[in-house]
Amino acid sequence: MKKVLFVLTALCGLSLGAFAQSSSEGGKWNIGLDAGLPLGSLHDLYSTAIGASIKYEHPVATSTFITGSAGYQRFFIKGDVKDALKAVGVDKSGVGLIPVKAGLKHYFNEGFFAEAQAGAAFSTESGGSTSFVYAPGVGYTFSGGFEAGLRYEGFSQDGSNSGMAALRLGYRF
Repeated sequence: MKKVLFVLTALCGLSLGAFAQSSSEGGKWNIGLDAGLPLGSLHDLYSTAIGASIKYEHPVATSTFITGSAGYQRFFIKGDVKDALKAVGVDKSGVGLIPVKAGLKHYFNEGFFAEAQAGAAFSTESGGSTSFVYAPGVGYTFSGGFEAGLRYEGFSQDGSNSGMAALRLGYRF
């Protein structure tokens, strides 16, 4: 867990330095909580996913932003799978990922938006690997900066694809 916090702190620090000039030109920060339901092969092993993320949005055209985000997601192992792992001497409640993504976000009328991001998801597990991650989604930004979004987050590695349906509740400032 200390490694995860260190990596998130480092990413946030690097992001602040990289976007310091941009934020004075109208960029927006966005912090949020994520909850997901694993689908496909992920659903066979994991019951839910919970996490948090920070995102920076830099305007490039009217209502269009380039985004960069980093976060942490914890996938919780299903009870029967956890029991089977314990039977072979593995005591584990879940696995962690650090997704780092870049993308585009476009606002339509009123606060509705569509967004697409892609990047890498780094495993926090010993011996874990990195996978390609992509996340198309839609959402709404309410007056006052609160935001709700739905997305599909897909993971691809060595020809294998899996994913989750996710809800993100955030605050844009």
